[in-house]
Amino acid sequence: MTPPDAKADLHRYLRDAREALLWKLDGLSEYDIRRPVTPTGTNLLGLVKHLAGVEFGYFGPTFGRPHDESMPWLDSDTDPNADMWATADESREQIVALYHRAWAHADATIEALPLDAIGTVPWWPAGRNRLTLHRILVHVTAESHRHAGHADIVRETIDGTAGLLRDIDNLPYAEASRWAEHRARVQQAAEQASDG
Repeated sequence: MTPPDAKADLHRYLRDAREALLWKLDGLSEYDIRRPVTPTGTNLLGLVKHLAGVEFGYFGPTFGRPHDESMPWLDSDTDPNADMWATADESREQIVALYHRAWAHADATIEALPLDAIGTVPWWPAGRNRLTLHRILVHVTAESHRHAGHADIVRETIDGTAGLLRDIDNLPYAEASRWAEHRARVQQAAEQASDG
């Protein structure tokens, strides 16, 4: 049996999260990919924009691998949530293309460095900001999957589309009637528990 390649495994999980997030935009209008569906403003295109900045940051300056991208929403004098939504002037195509460029930049860093390469996260406090590529890869993969989970809920709220990936829904039921029955069971259990 061939021993697992830890870097390849981690990289694959990061790629899966990227794809899961992007397919949540498919088939939706400009309004639907931008509109806030939670009290904190969570929206699909904002999640993509945020993760583009995350990948450029953690796999760029952290490892002395600068990029030429202009991301003014990350400047210190902007709204701290400016990376979590798209302005009317920022198109879907621009943000998705930015995310793809972030992937390419991150992938080049991941491929060029060993897992034990040391980087310094400029925006983390001194004493906690020197980390290995392995640690950064785990961190960014976890953050990407977390936001892909947010995107799952946002997309289901918008139009009922649910599932893990474009071609693999990873859901136990296909029929809407089965989901309605399931939801009714969950609702009944919640009501019974609150009565007791």
